[in-house]
Amino acid sequence: MITQPPAGKLTPPHIPSPHHSLIIATGVFSRMASSAPPAEFNVSFAEATRLWLRVGLLSFGGPAAQIAMMHQLVVEQRRWLDDQKFINGLNFCMLLPGPEAQQLATWLGWKLHGVRGGLMAGLLFILPGTACMLTLGWIYTEYRHLPALAGLFFGLKCAVLAILADALQRIARRVLKTRPLRLLAAATCLLMLATDLPFPALVASAGILGWWAGRDRSAADINSTPPPQQDCGSVSGWRHIAKVLPTGLVVWFAPLLAAGCLTGFNSVFVQTGLFFSRAAVVTFGGAYALLGYVDQQAVEKFGWLEQGEMLDGLGLAETTPGPLILVVQFVGHVACWRHAAELPPAAAGILGALLATWVTFAPSFLWIFLGAPWIEQLTRLRGITVGLQAISAVVVGVIAATSCELAGTTLFSKQQLLQAGPVTLQIPLWNSLRPDAAAIATLAAILTFKIRAGLPTVLAACVAAGLVLRLVL
Repeated sequence: MITQPPAGKLTPPHIPSPHHSLIIATGVFSRMASSAPPAEFNVSFAEATRLWLRVGLLSFGGPAAQIAMMHQLVVEQRRWLDDQKFINGLNFCMLLPGPEAQQLATWLGWKLHGVRGGLMAGLLFILPGTACMLTLGWIYTEYRHLPALAGLFFGLKCAVLAILADALQRIARRVLKTRPLRLLAAATCLLMLATDLPFPALVASAGILGWWAGRDRSAADINSTPPPQQDCGSVSGWRHIAKVLPTGLVVWFAPLLAAGCLTGFNSVFVQTGLFFSRAAVVTFGGAYALLGYVDQQAVEKFGWLEQGEMLDGLGLAETTPGPLILVVQFVGHVACWRHAAELPPAAAGILGALLATWVTFAPSFLWIFLGAPWIEQLTRLRGITVGLQAISAVVVGVIAATSCELAGTTLFSKQQLLQAGPVTLQIPLWNSLRPDAAAIATLAAILTFKIRAGLPTVLAACVAAGLVLRLVL
């Protein structure tokens, strides 16, 4: 039987202690009075805002580290929420397309202070990373060929390998509590590495399998489940949906419509906006599941990026606070910078980055505000709970597969393609090992796993090593 992880077992990694359109969206969403949860927490809005700002500034290391930090701050230290409710919210966010850590922060903010709390938590989780990625994207497009910056980016990429491995083991320890879940994660990893099976299909299969495994308890759980805060079949439930859904859709697509009116509906701005709107709906598992799909479309179909640039974007996103799915901001930046048309390239890149970010995250707020009143009731159902746990295991397998692929492309300069029927596997050629990359990655691993150094120390050491290797040797 698959069980929920016990309270207090979610430990954080070593994390250091420390637009006009956004204001409009905040004002529109804040009028949804029916979305507010019951007042069961004695937490001031100012105190919560300070916490969400801290989370946004320190949310390095990917979703595993970010979720662990939120658990420590909200559940373990301040006890604003109990462990079971936190897990319920996390399981639901794992089911949704988009960045689960940002969605979890939005749900936690909603749980404490309604829609205004959800907006504050979700926006503060995004804005520091957005500002960093805007700066890094501009530097990348204008100065990436300078030796010093090439060394800096190289060192950061190598450091990411150790940071990602640390985050992977932590989320695996939390999610993979039983043998069936561990087997499911391992099978997913192998399938992602050796086949072209789409990630949404794997998620759907895992959800159905988990629901089937827990279906015998579902009826009993339904009978024992207390009445929900808002029944989605009731008049108030339908009013909630009728109020949130149109407002969310307007907020989501208004900037895209404005871009079309100003630059033409065939412009690169509208193309990137529509593309990432589709990705926000069909892509599950966050940035790692998004990589293959975006890389294929942006490089082969649209010609926005050159080969290998997607990994550069991921390396930048890995080393900034906020969700790793901010890599879409990098893609939007480079795409619009490269196809600026009548605008100055720098301005076009910034506009493209902001538009890609907007259409990626606006749906995440919409999903949470639509489903928030019923999250806990849904996750009390045995079949749904087990299905969500199976999906979580699939996400672990996807992260593991992406980690292997990223390590192979970073540490080795050549890959060998092995193909047997539907199975296609890329194996690094060991004689193509890059000694400089291996040395920096080893340094990062020692600092992370042996010395247990903080993230700033790991990043600083690897950046320094990358600069030395590029400029001195």
